[in-house]
Amino acid sequence: MLSLTGTGLVWLLVACVVVSVAAAVALWNRVRGHRLLRLLQRVLLILLCQVTAIALVAAWINNSYGLYTSWADLFGNESGATVAMPGPPAGRAVFTQSSDGTLQTYVHGEVSHLSGQVLVWTPPQYDQPAYQHTAFPVIMLLHGVPGSPTSWTEDGGMPTALARMMDEGTVRPSIVVIPVIDPAGVDTTCSDVPGHANATWLAEDVPTLVRDHFRVLPNPQGWGLAGLSTGGLCAAKLPMQYPRVFTAGAAMDPDPFTGDASALPDPTTRLHNSPLWLANQRPDVSLLLATSAEDPISPVGNLVSLQDAIRPPTTVAPLLILAQGGHNWGTWQRMYPTVFPWLSLHLAAPAPARR
Repeated sequence: MLSLTGTGLVWLLVACVVVSVAAAVALWNRVRGHRLLRLLQRVLLILLCQVTAIALVAAWINNSYGLYTSWADLFGNESGATVAMPGPPAGRAVFTQSSDGTLQTYVHGEVSHLSGQVLVWTPPQYDQPAYQHTAFPVIMLLHGVPGSPTSWTEDGGMPTALARMMDEGTVRPSIVVIPVIDPAGVDTTCSDVPGHANATWLAEDVPTLVRDHFRVLPNPQGWGLAGLSTGGLCAAKLPMQYPRVFTAGAAMDPDPFTGDASALPDPTTRLHNSPLWLANQRPDVSLLLATSAEDPISPVGNLVSLQDAIRPPTTVAPLLILAQGGHNWGTWQRMYPTVFPWLSLHLAAPAPARR
């Protein structure tokens, strides 16, 4: 079935709009019957044009904001319980090549006991003879909620955008990892709660998978995060919670740092997973915070509150505030030229792999 969030659906609807408009123009003066019947036929032609145009706009909006991630989600056919197939453990994961250049797998985390999709992209240098004994830094991309790893490839221009920056020399050759942040569709804002250890999935199981199958730098200095919306909140908090795994995080249009009561209803859990509270631990990590002055979901004051809470050795870059832009991929892609070179500079360069 055609994916609800794929570009294929958008292009199909574009074709439907073109055909419906062409049909209306061609048939407008060819309708037959008495006056009322001709009027009804012309109204139907207009309605057909409107319905296809509305469907196209709705599909574009859904792809931009990730409002619905599947047909079952759209029509309310999701079962009450969220169940995920277990998948193989990291050591037995099977990767398949995708048309977007990524390697895709579905794996079961042995620590979190969660299963989910992970996409991996390796830079061209990875397979070149001169780099056959080289380990690479890792840039982990965290999607928003609702959303999925393929949001980055279908809507965010990845991995092409990062590959271009690597070719230009503004980003070092790096392995890109894009995991699901809400396995089984349960959003905990990348936190551990009973039955859903999403933070453990991202900070332990996904790195284990990547280390088992790819030449990557083993130390936290080789691992960084970039996220947007809910993923932006995660990109700020996970380095502070797991400084032995991640050394830097870049948060684009992050959700409120005070936490989401719908995802974390317990006030204590919400507090202990807030970057504002985690800043008191003063981990030795670096953060970049970015938003748009026009984004009501991620206001500038949200970023300022965390900036004010940061104390050494934690560091935070000068705030990146775009003058215009909403909570969408167009805004986030305009942040790329600042966000990813900054992140790359805070990660270790490729180095000889340990044998």
